[in-house]
Amino acid sequence: MDQQQSKLLRHAQTQHGDNSTDIDNIFVNRATNVNKNIQPPDAPSPECVWFHQIDNENGNSPEVTEEEQKTEKQSQLSTTNEGQAAEKRKATTFDEISEAKKIKYESKHPKATRPGFNEDRFEETSYYIENGLRKVYPYFFTFTTFTKGRWVGDKILDVFSREFRAHPAEVYQRSIEAGKLTVNHEIVPADYSLKHNDLLANVVHRHEVPVTAQPIRIIHMDEDIVVVNKPASIPVHPCGRYRHNTVVFILAKEFNLKDLRTIHRLDRLTSGLLLFGRNANKARELEQQIRQRQVQKEYVCLVEGKFPDGIIECNESIEVVSYKIGVCRVSPKGKDCKTTFQRLSNVGDSSLVLCKPLTGRMHQIRVHLQYLGYPIVNDPLYNHEVFGPLKGRGGDFGGRSDEQLISDLISIHNAENWLGIDGDIDTVPLQPISVKDNAIKNGISLNSAPAVNLPEQSVATQTGHDEPDCTFDVSKVTTDPDCHECKLNLRDPVEKDLIMYLHAWKYKGIGWEYETELPAWALKDSASEKLT
Repeated sequence: MDQQQSKLLRHAQTQHGDNSTDIDNIFVNRATNVNKNIQPPDAPSPECVWFHQIDNENGNSPEVTEEEQKTEKQSQLSTTNEGQAAEKRKATTFDEISEAKKIKYESKHPKATRPGFNEDRFEETSYYIENGLRKVYPYFFTFTTFTKGRWVGDKILDVFSREFRAHPAEVYQRSIEAGKLTVNHEIVPADYSLKHNDLLANVVHRHEVPVTAQPIRIIHMDEDIVVVNKPASIPVHPCGRYRHNTVVFILAKEFNLKDLRTIHRLDRLTSGLLLFGRNANKARELEQQIRQRQVQKEYVCLVEGKFPDGIIECNESIEVVSYKIGVCRVSPKGKDCKTTFQRLSNVGDSSLVLCKPLTGRMHQIRVHLQYLGYPIVNDPLYNHEVFGPLKGRGGDFGGRSDEQLISDLISIHNAENWLGIDGDIDTVPLQPISVKDNAIKNGISLNSAPAVNLPEQSVATQTGHDEPDCTFDVSKVTTDPDCHECKLNLRDPVEKDLIMYLHAWKYKGIGWEYETELPAWALKDSASEKLT
């Protein structure tokens, strides 16, 4: 295995949680390589060496000469004048390291848990369907994080007000005073200055953003892989304001497809093909194919204007302007990128375009279309005047610096953190408004969910699970007098908030190929004939 393959394998094991390497073994393997005498003689060779030394281009470990072995042996046998073994640099035994790590790992420390989601997480709350939307009953959740370097010395209230903008400062003030926001499991005042390694825990009453009630449809499933057609508006995995309203949670909670390993991702508003591995080996195999650009990907999208004839190639490098809010731009300082585009048909003043990304950069198709001057029709981010009068065409952002661009994007409210609020926040009632109260106010029936057009086969029918009961149950509604969002009239998202005209249509790798049905917006004219 060469160096490149070794790096890929190590990365895959880290992301997918290979059973052969757990948190303990990472540190044990590191200690083993630092002091090779602590590994027991009958221990099997690890599948992947995590920390190793390389002294040549072939990636081989350096050979130890006979003289070096003899010197090391004599050093180990040396004793003090009193006949006792030297203790100054005594090696820790394998059992001692294992036991020490086991004690730390099995502690009740909030961070001392294995990665992933256990049954308790899945049972935090449940779903109900209303107005064609999948909604989550509000639930209590504890966010934990260790103090970051830039926070050290700052007051805890200042840090939360500055770093976590989901709520105003007075909400965090009340949480601190009520003992819901703690440091190292202890209640502290609002002017407490954070120290290195402080553990912050914040108990919140969480309201998730609704997503479409369109079902997730399985394209293919076997013992190694699950391929689904993801509806727009549903994130792949927990992020931001989404947790239970994500693909991985929905598949696990409602259809018992648990422990899926993410191979690639789609933007929340993008629909289409999504692949999951059901074991670490398959996940590594497909992930390596994608990383080594051995997978052919085809997307369809609807863009503004009449796209040029022929095959248009864009090779502009893409740079991430801000990971925090998820924004990219074309920049010579970015990573290499290549996408080919071909117009399939005209749809009124728009064009249906076939996209083939040859690399896999963040927001690649969306950014390249913005640069070419043909942004996706309803892209809430890259088809916006915040990028200047030309909306970023040709890399022209109206003279804005990256810092100004980020500030302006935050000020117009980042589309990826959508939160609909009816009316002026300052005029909302002071008493908590429950899900039930909002429903009654808006004339929504609580006894039955509206009809949703389902395809012939949903995930439930293909996994042998019955369709869950998603009618509204008032007994599952919770409120919190200290919760800021319980006091707001939250409106339902409308179609423009839930969909973007970009669809992952076909993926083809080594020995496999998958394809989804096309969304309705891509079948408005004869374009479907060209696609098929």
